[in-house]
Amino acid sequence: MLILGRKTGEAITIADDITIRVLEIMPGQVKLGIEAPADITVHREEIYLRILEENKKAAQEAPADLADLADIFSSSPLGASSGEKK
Repeated sequence: MLILGRKTGEAITIADDITIRVLEIMPGQVKLGIEAPADITVHREEIYLRILEENKKAAQEAPADLADLADIFSSSPLGASSGEKK
């Protein structure tokens, strides 16, 4: 783990496109500003861990039976109502 000391207004840069800036330092709390490209998700750690847990639960659930869904689409009258001549 890299440990850096920063004062209010100072920043660190990760790679070429992520900047983390110290906005405010208060007793028991530090406010950070994060600039990152839109395709990079940024979460607080507790939210990220909750997302991982929910994804893990979803992956462990039995997969849905898609055969019923296939039957619905194969018997759909969409082709007949689209105005096609046969």
